[in-house]
Amino acid sequence: MPAVEKIFIPDRRGDFPILSSCTYLISNSLGAMPARTRERLGDYADDWATLGVVAWDRWLALVNRTAELIGSLINAPPGSMALQQNVSVTQSILISCLDFTGARNKVVYSDLNFPTVHYNWMAQRARGARVEIVKSRDGITVDTQAMCEAIDESTLAVPISHVLFKSAYLQDVAAIVEKAHRVGAMVFLDIYQSVGVLPVDVRALEVDAAVGGCLKWLCGGPGTAFLYVSPDAQARLVPSMVGWFSHKRPFDFDMQGLDFADDAWRYAGGTPNPVAYYAALSGLEIINEVGIESIRARNVELTRFALERALQQKLHVNSPKDAALRGGHITVDFPGSKEASDELIKRRFIVDHRPGAGIRVAPHFYNTADEIAGFFAELGDVIDGL
Repeated sequence: MPAVEKIFIPDRRGDFPILSSCTYLISNSLGAMPARTRERLGDYADDWATLGVVAWDRWLALVNRTAELIGSLINAPPGSMALQQNVSVTQSILISCLDFTGARNKVVYSDLNFPTVHYNWMAQRARGARVEIVKSRDGITVDTQAMCEAIDESTLAVPISHVLFKSAYLQDVAAIVEKAHRVGAMVFLDIYQSVGVLPVDVRALEVDAAVGGCLKWLCGGPGTAFLYVSPDAQARLVPSMVGWFSHKRPFDFDMQGLDFADDAWRYAGGTPNPVAYYAALSGLEIINEVGIESIRARNVELTRFALERALQQKLHVNSPKDAALRGGHITVDFPGSKEASDELIKRRFIVDHRPGAGIRVAPHFYNTADEIAGFFAELGDVIDGL
């Protein structure tokens, strides 16, 4: 066994059935499904089948339970979390709170943001938004100084990624927040690539809002995204993209006006999707049980080992080599990397490929150093065959 196995985490591999049939190294795209999720989905079906409409009493309580479990991972205070279906919707709700008709109408972010966030904001140019995109010099990192220099008194919002989806570069959020707040701008942080694999504290970071979801490191499957809005920002961020659950008393069916919920339910919009929360619940419980600090330490150990193997095989690494600047994965590239990724998947080494970056290797706490070693040995064989 490779000597890197130093961080002890109780063996949870049996909680994730897919690990018995393949080498699964892509939890930054879709986390492995917990075994107990199948039972939870059965609970949803039983509720619907036996309780009918009365099941909403359980389902609405589950909305709060799911939000609380996510909030516990990011130090979000009670009343600051709303659930949605994906980040595109959560970003759109945040954007609906903004007015681009005044002098403060500038939006600043990096060209390494996830594309859906970029599309959300580019669409606002028709409403008067001035979008300024800070170009990366190397395709791996974001120049913090350049980002801060782009933020000025005309900036309204700075929607940035905590960890970049291609390179895993960990942005200096604190410096960006300090500059944005100094000139009166707000920071909306995308934590999809960080929550569940490294510590995130939205209160310590002092971001105005944060978005993410359970699909990736939280092992919760699709359909459960979340929106955090700080208590101080909720009065300033009043949405125009709303629904009946945005009302303080949705079951009053009030037609006299819109009396917003006092907390983050104002961002909830329409009817919740309880089946997605049943799917998300088990992963959230397991991540909370194992603990983020332990998960981060284990991930650093495994990605450092993966980095060493990549450099030994003379692969180009499109991720920071310093673990303090790196999120949960490393990206390696070489001629034919897309074809190699496809072949590896056929051989049941599950990774993925991103254009302009390479193959992403994303070990979670349930992976082993032996799996990393086996992956790079298989990758060498695939490269030899290209």
